[in-house]
Amino acid sequence: MLKPGLALPLIVLAQATLAEVPQVVTDIAPIQSLAAQVMGDLGGPAMIVEPGASPHGYALRPSQARALEQADLVFWVGHPLAPWLETPLERLARRATIVELLETEGTIERPFRATAVFAPDHGEDSHEDHTDESHQDDGHEDHDHAGTDPHAWLDPENAKVWLGAMAEALAQADPEHADTYRRNAKAAQDDLDLQIDRIEAVLRPVSDRPFVVFHDAYQYFETRFGLAASGAISLSDASAPSPARVQDIRDEIQQYGVVCVFSEPQFNPGLVATVFEGSNARTAVIDPMGTQLETGPSLYGALLDQLAGQMAGCLKK
Repeated sequence: MLKPGLALPLIVLAQATLAEVPQVVTDIAPIQSLAAQVMGDLGGPAMIVEPGASPHGYALRPSQARALEQADLVFWVGHPLAPWLETPLERLARRATIVELLETEGTIERPFRATAVFAPDHGEDSHEDHTDESHQDDGHEDHDHAGTDPHAWLDPENAKVWLGAMAEALAQADPEHADTYRRNAKAAQDDLDLQIDRIEAVLRPVSDRPFVVFHDAYQYFETRFGLAASGAISLSDASAPSPARVQDIRDEIQQYGVVCVFSEPQFNPGLVATVFEGSNARTAVIDPMGTQLETGPSLYGALLDQLAGQMAGCLKK
């Protein structure tokens, strides 16, 4: 039995140890999930962009501004996804180490596809042939679809790179727990290797089935798993497609026998119905952010599984 006089020092010691763990802030739910896996039981990263909100434009809440002021580390996808976040980072997160994940060495980057209809052979690329595309300099203009496509978290190979980068940043900020961060990251990377194999098995039977997405956010996932995307109704989740673009997609549906269109939770289902009027194509809802999933360490893996399952279900013969 502990003596009463020992209780307070033990509590103080536990609080001091807890205080040494870096305060981590992330931008979106998938990145928060990866950081949470690396931190494990040592702490929980905060998140700026709330589930359901667009990362391309967002107004900080006071609590989120305070989180940036108190941050020791910030992990964010980068300027191409959220150019608006640069000013708050500069003004509020002055004492933090800021890690722009798209700039991490080894990250595969892909340029935006500006046309409504994609090249016919887009989905035929092997996911093993992209090492020469790592860490390209695509200009990094504002989110105007002229530079890097920022949806890079949908390639799990990028997630593996980022897990390692997060572990090293945390290890430098908190050397006492460096081994834990690195061990957690390695375990998460190993899990992703197994998950990639599972998803490949799920999607292989439908890899040649042409489809259209509403928002062009999935090319990292499509290319990783060899899917046959034919086009996108809209360039952005923040813009409506022009009548000419809608007509291009309608022509694509008829010419190439598109079997499925993937919408997203925030989009008008009436527009999808208009585009596919008169066709036999099926529709399904997918989400690159995992909006309906529980936030935390399990979200990233659940997001990949959900995306693969919904695509396979709609594309099956």
